[in-house]
Amino acid sequence: MVNRDIFGLNAVQRQSLVISLTAFFTSLLLIALVSVLILISFRGTAYFWPEPIYKVTGTLPDGSRFSVLANIFEDASEEDITLKYSDVNHPFGFQKQIDREQLLSANLALDSAEIKLLDGRRVMAIPEHIVVPSKPPQPLDNIGAVLQDVALITAQIEDLNTEHLAPIHEALSQFDKRDVVEDAPAREKLVAAFNEYQKRVEALESTRAQYRLLVSFADGSPFIIPISSIQDVDFVSRLTTFEKWQVVFSEIGVFLSDSPKQANTSGGVFPALFGTVLMVFLMTIIVTPFGVLAAIYLSEYAPNTALTTIIRVSVSNMAGVPSIVYGVFGLGFFVYTLGGSIDELLFSDTLPAPTMGSPGVFWAALTMAVLTLPVVIVATEEGLRRVPDGLKAGSYALGATKIETIIRTVLPIASPGIMTGVILAIARAAGEVAPLMLVGAVKFAPTLPIDGEFPYLHLDRQFMHLGVLIYDGAFHSQTDGKSASMMFAACLLLLIVVFVLNILAVLLRARLRKRYLKG
Repeated sequence: MVNRDIFGLNAVQRQSLVISLTAFFTSLLLIALVSVLILISFRGTAYFWPEPIYKVTGTLPDGSRFSVLANIFEDASEEDITLKYSDVNHPFGFQKQIDREQLLSANLALDSAEIKLLDGRRVMAIPEHIVVPSKPPQPLDNIGAVLQDVALITAQIEDLNTEHLAPIHEALSQFDKRDVVEDAPAREKLVAAFNEYQKRVEALESTRAQYRLLVSFADGSPFIIPISSIQDVDFVSRLTTFEKWQVVFSEIGVFLSDSPKQANTSGGVFPALFGTVLMVFLMTIIVTPFGVLAAIYLSEYAPNTALTTIIRVSVSNMAGVPSIVYGVFGLGFFVYTLGGSIDELLFSDTLPAPTMGSPGVFWAALTMAVLTLPVVIVATEEGLRRVPDGLKAGSYALGATKIETIIRTVLPIASPGIMTGVILAIARAAGEVAPLMLVGAVKFAPTLPIDGEFPYLHLDRQFMHLGVLIYDGAFHSQTDGKSASMMFAACLLLLIVVFVLNILAVLLRARLRKRYLKG
C-alpha cells in the first residue's frame, strides 16, 4: 500500500491533525456554552442581590452641588459613573451618568433603606418615623407590626369589594339590561345596600391612609409614603453577608410568585412561568398522539411508493419552515376560521364579541403542536425502525394481529425514541416567541387561564410567556441595569424550566429503555 503524503503530512500526522481540530472546535463549543450560562447566571442573580446605598455628593456642569442617596455602578474602563438615585424630584428612582471628576464624595449611608413598594417601584431614603392614627409617632422597629395592621384593613376592604359590592354591582347591571325603572323597590334596596357598603369601604380607606412612613432624602427633604403601598423595608447598607442572602432568597420568592410590574421591568414572573408550563403541557398532550399515529402509519402501513417518499420528505422539510409562518397559519386557520366557526355554533349569543375566535392559550398550544409535529414524527419513525423484525415475527407466530403487535410489542420497544421526539418538541416550544405573539401570548394578562371560576380551565384566554416577557423586557431595559438584570433572571428561569422538563422526559425515557430494551 502506497503511503501518500498530503501537505507534507503522513497518515499518522494527518490523523493527529484531525483529532486536534475536532478537539479544538469541540472546546470552542463548550467554552461558548459555558460563557453564555455564566453571563446569564451572573447578570440574572444580580437582580436579587441587594446593592449598598451611598450618600453621593457631586457637582453639576453649571457648578452647583447635589447630594443624593444612590446605588453606584462604575466600570474601571470607562470615565463615566452611573448613579441610580432618589431625591425629592425623583423619589422613585432616576438614573444618570456623571464624570468621575464631578464626584466629590461617596460615603456608605448606613441609616438609609431601600423601601420596596407593591407596585414595583423602590425608594432610597432615610426612614424617620411611622405615623399611626391616634398614637404618637412610632419608631422604625415597629414597621412589621404596622404593616400587619394595614394588611388587615386592606383585607377587610377587599372582602367588602368582592363579597358585597361586586355582587350588588352585577345585579344592578342586570337591572339596567332589563330596563328596570330607577324607583323600583328591588333596585332602591340594592342601591341603599351599595351605598352603605361603599361608606364602610371609604371609612376603612380613610383609616388606612393615616398610616404613613415619613422619610427624608440626602439633602433633608421630607417625603411621605403610605404604609399600604409598602412591601418591605431593607437597610441594605448595613446588612451582613448572611442577611444579604436572606434578602436574596426573599427576592427569589417574590420573583417566582408575583406578577410583573412597571412595564415588565420589576416584580415577578409567575403568570409568565405558569403560562409557559401550561402551554407546553397542552402542546405535549396534543402533539404526542398525532405524531405517534402518523409515524405508525408511515412505518407500518403506508406502501413503499413515491407518494410515501414525498410525504416523508415533506414532513422533514416542515421542520425547517420558519416559526413565524406557523404563527400566521395558526392565526388565519385556527383563530379566525376554526375559532370563528365555533363562535357561530356555540357562542352566537355573545357575538360580535369573540369567544374562541380570538387568540388564546388553546390556539397557541395547537399552533406549537403543528410546529413540533415533524420532530415527533421523525423521531418516532426512527424508533420504530429500530425494532427488530424478529420480535414482530415472533408476535405474529403467537397469533397476534398487526394492531396487537404494534401496541404490545412495537410501541413499548420504540418508546425511548418517542420520548426523544417529545423532548425535542418541549425544548423548541418552550423557547419560541414569534408564533406565540400572534396566537395568544401577550406582554401582560390580567387573569390566569386557570382559576376558581367555572369551567376552571379557560382555553380562550390569552396568557403570558417567559419568552415574550424577555422579548418585551429587552426594549425597556436598554439603559437600566436593574431592569436588564430582571431580563437575564427571566432568561435563567426559562433555561431552568426547559432543563427540568427535559430531565423529566429523559428520566422517563431511561426508565422505558431499561424496562423494554434490557430486560
